[in-house]
Amino acid sequence: MLIPFLISKIHRAVVTHTDLNYEGSIAIDEEIIEKSQLRIFQKVEIYNINNGNRFSTYVLPGERGSGMFMVNGAAARLVTPGDLIIIAAYALVDERELDTQNAVIVTMNEKNEVVKISHEKV
Repeated sequence: MLIPFLISKIHRAVVTHTDLNYEGSIAIDEEIIEKSQLRIFQKVEIYNINNGNRFSTYVLPGERGSGMFMVNGAAARLVTPGDLIIIAAYALVDERELDTQNAVIVTMNEKNEVVKISHEKV
C-alpha cells in the first residue's frame, strides 16, 4: 500500500510578493529550495497561517539569496505580502519503506532566513 508521506516542509516563511497576472506557482529563493530538498515544478501544498487558506501549486525558482516567497496566479488572492505560510511536499511511499524515510523540515525567521534544518524520522 502507498501512503502519502511528508517529505519536505518550509515552516513559517513570509510571503514577500504576489502577482495575480502570472500563470501560477510559488517562486522560492533557490537556496531555500535546495536546503528543503524541493524540486522545480514539484507540487506543494501551501497553508496560510494568517487566514487559514490552503491551496496547491508548484515550485519555481526565485532569485538566489533574496528570501523570496512569491505567490502567483489565482492563489495570489489567498495570501497577502507579510502572511506567514507553511509549504509542504508529500510523496507516495510504500508502507514497507516508511521506517527508512525522513522528512526535511526547514524553519524560517521573520526575515526569511533559515534558522534550523532538521531531518525528522517517522
